Amino acid sequence: MLAEALERAADADDRLRLLTVTAVEVSADLRHATVYLSSLPDEAASGLAEHRAQLQQAIGREVRMKRTPQLAFAADPGVAAGTRVEEILRRIGGRGHDQGGADPARDPGHGPGGRAGG
Repeated sequence: MLAEALERAADADDRLRLLTVTAVEVSADLRHATVYLSSLPDEAASGLAEHRAQLQQAIGREVRMKRTPQLAFAADPGVAAGTRVEEILRRIGGRGHDQGGADPARDPGHGPGGRAGG
């Protein structure tokens, strides 16, 4: 529901394009909700701040609650951590080949079916 409201807002505001909602965390008293996005560039953050009331109204129309949670927006830390892990794995994977590490798939004397020292 929130993702759809965000898409409609993006039709009018290019700063909100390409934002992906990854999770929403709601406080126990339902007064506050943090909307996590895959990324949150500065221009998108300012656009979300301007459209916050409109997005809250869209939620209010769909959900029957005494109060609509006040929305806050943040970049999803899980996405950032995953990106860091991918970068580290790429660096580690590249080191074995760049520094003369043996690649069993390319070296017939090593790896499955090959004889070392042969």
